[in-house]
Amino acid sequence: MPWRTIDGKDLYREPGNEKQSEGDVQPGLVTLVRGMLDPERFEDYVLNFITFEDTGGGTAGISKKAAGYHQYHAVNQALASTLIACGIEASPGERYARFVEAEAADPFRGAEGTGDYRTQFGDRRAGVVWHTQGSGKSLSMVFYASKVIRHPAMKNPTIVVITDRNDLDNQLFSTFADNRQILRQTPVQAESRAHLRELLQVESGGVIFTTIQKFFPESKGDTYPLLSERRNIVVVADEAHRSQYDFIDGFARHMRDALPGASFIGFTGTPIEKNDRNTRAVFGDYISIYDIQRAVEDGATVPIYYESRLAEIELDESAKPLLDEEFEEIAETEEDEVRKQRMRSKWASLEALVGAEKRLQLVADDLVKHFERRQEALFGKGMIVCMSRRICVEMYRAITELRPNWHSKDDAKGKIKVVMTGSASDPPEWQPHVRNKARRDFLARRFKDPDDELQLVIVRDMWLTGFDVPCLHTMYIDKPMSGHNLMQAIARVNRVFRDKPGGLVVDYLGIADSLKKALAVYAESGGRGSTAIDQAQAVAVMKEKYEVVQDILHGFDYQSLLRADTSARMQGIAEAMEFILGKEDGKKRYLRAVASLSKAFALAVPHEDALAIRDEVGLFQEIRAALIKATVSRREREPEEIEAAVRQLISRAVSGLEVVDIFAAAGLDKPDISVLSDEFLEEVRALPQKNLALETLKKLLQDEIRIRLRKNVVQSRTFSEMLEEAMRKYHNRAIAAAQVIEELIAIAKEMREAQRRGEKLGLSEDEAAFYDALAANESAVEVLGDETLKKIAQELVDRVRKSVTVDWSKRENARAQLRVLVKRILRKYDYPPDKQDEEVIPEGASVLDIS
Repeated sequence: MPWRTIDGKDLYREPGNEKQSEGDVQPGLVTLVRGMLDPERFEDYVLNFITFEDTGGGTAGISKKAAGYHQYHAVNQALASTLIACGIEASPGERYARFVEAEAADPFRGAEGTGDYRTQFGDRRAGVVWHTQGSGKSLSMVFYASKVIRHPAMKNPTIVVITDRNDLDNQLFSTFADNRQILRQTPVQAESRAHLRELLQVESGGVIFTTIQKFFPESKGDTYPLLSERRNIVVVADEAHRSQYDFIDGFARHMRDALPGASFIGFTGTPIEKNDRNTRAVFGDYISIYDIQRAVEDGATVPIYYESRLAEIELDESAKPLLDEEFEEIAETEEDEVRKQRMRSKWASLEALVGAEKRLQLVADDLVKHFERRQEALFGKGMIVCMSRRICVEMYRAITELRPNWHSKDDAKGKIKVVMTGSASDPPEWQPHVRNKARRDFLARRFKDPDDELQLVIVRDMWLTGFDVPCLHTMYIDKPMSGHNLMQAIARVNRVFRDKPGGLVVDYLGIADSLKKALAVYAESGGRGSTAIDQAQAVAVMKEKYEVVQDILHGFDYQSLLRADTSARMQGIAEAMEFILGKEDGKKRYLRAVASLSKAFALAVPHEDALAIRDEVGLFQEIRAALIKATVSRREREPEEIEAAVRQLISRAVSGLEVVDIFAAAGLDKPDISVLSDEFLEEVRALPQKNLALETLKKLLQDEIRIRLRKNVVQSRTFSEMLEEAMRKYHNRAIAAAQVIEELIAIAKEMREAQRRGEKLGLSEDEAAFYDALAANESAVEVLGDETLKKIAQELVDRVRKSVTVDWSKRENARAQLRVLVKRILRKYDYPPDKQDEEVIPEGASVLDIS
């Protein structure tokens, strides 16, 4: 992720970066150096914004995580706001292990930015941090808690983390527990109302997790007992606006009864509605906003696309009004029994319609085909959201009847699972899917592992919030959802993963209106970017990129290759490569165009327009893969090319075909690159496709130079310069491809002769490398002659090999000792004292395979 701000109030974008839509244009390195690498900020960052998350399982379970620029500034702004809310006059920049006097005199000291929201001194409302789902909100909460805990003026505060659901409480608690080192203490989860009261009656310290329901008294209308009057208690609410924060008989009242001196801060992934006055009264206004558009532009998340696939059996007209947001779920906090029963009745009626056997069979059949086509184009996993536990079980049965090999009774096996809670009183057919926490955690680990065969899970409401699976690329929704719950759920597919271009939400029930309403709330609150983009836009982008590739290939008959046999196809791919290489900047344009098309295709599948061009996209990918293999050296490849933009497309979408071997396509035997024999060079010279021959030979020579670089730095540098000069002439159109081939063949022969020269001199390969480093000084050759230089090289190899340590290249003292050793040997032979001796170590030591 780029660093896009200096003081937290400004914003910059890099020149030529089309993804970034806002900010002043400034080189990214300037922003990084002046922003993150400012001495004071850098010290703060290293101390407080890097964590080693330990999920158990030894070193394999430890991962290093560092904050993005939006997290860093939001946390510092939240800390400043918290101090004010607590009525504490102190700088948010105060930290342990600091030298205040020295920092005051520091001329390079940077000023920290603050958010637009300024809380009132001592009013206990710190504000709300709104960072869109998937942009690291949970980790931001960890960093925030860590800074509050360690701030000297807070005097060992108590942090109370509030959620409104047990599964959210468990997930967030797990994140804090895994990062307990940066918190300097182990968080504790309240098991009951009594346990919560016990935990809160401490004199200082502690990170306590609880659900909001534990703050309600045993009987309605009772007053919650006073637990502590300390002013250094901070209540941190996750998804602040979702629960009852009223002052009459809700959370706000009971919290103030229990902790009258506490301050409140909210973290949310979705915006607060404008008419939500209670939430603002408790927490205040926004401290920091990091919206969907910025997250996608920064690469913190990927865009979400929406596809409607309503089941063919329409719901009765009388049932459609039931899809109102009122019935997204029976709210856990609903206390009016009459209203709760009415909601149950309506929900049951809708559940019967949605879960009808014939409809479920239609959905299951369509879903299986859809997911299999998605898997052809994009590596990853899918999630199915059903309306009830009964429908979850029925959906599993319908899918496994269509694909029996996806089923397994063993938790450790199988391609599809249901994730839900239950009890012994549930029907017998549900029992195989009812798992305890340990078994659900095991399935979670399987689902998060991209290489595990578990690819589909069916859920009702578990894993829909706070559950991160980066490789999850498709969510199938067959449940009425709206508002914050809907936005939280669909964000499961927006995590960044390898070359995943975006996530897809597939709607089987008609949630489009709910999405529009959610987007309206989002936009009203100041958010930019769409919560979910219609898949038609992905199809339109795919068509646009398809036309770009067609334009590059205009004049070449690639259509005939789609029906050709293997031999003709291989020959045709070689001709296509020749055609592309013959165009001005053709290779670069083609590689980029096909990569863009592949990503758009992966988002559009299985739309009928995408399937119509699947074979052509597969062929374009084969040509691209062959071009990369033949003409792009390992050093030149971009990360996305190394990862392979859409590998699946070649291996699955084009059934029965293989990626073409470039040498076979060109009619060449695969060469032994270390030899580059005269016979092979003659074959290259005779190839009819001169551009392809040129690129192939250039790539082979680059790889050979890279291999030699580890053995002989001086020699490799010389050949690298010769190769660059030849290619410069070609790219400047000074000489034709055939002439460049002749130059490259000459270079290849020189390389071959250079390799044999050591044998003629009677030196080993290692000794020859040192000899070349010594002979690079012309006066040394003239004064001392070959025989003396050979003796020096032999002695250097012998002595250095005996004296070197494994980590010599990383330890300056070890390198200094080697320099002394080398200087002694050189002085012994009166090697010219012109500082050449100091260069002998880096020029020659790598031949000993010790670097």
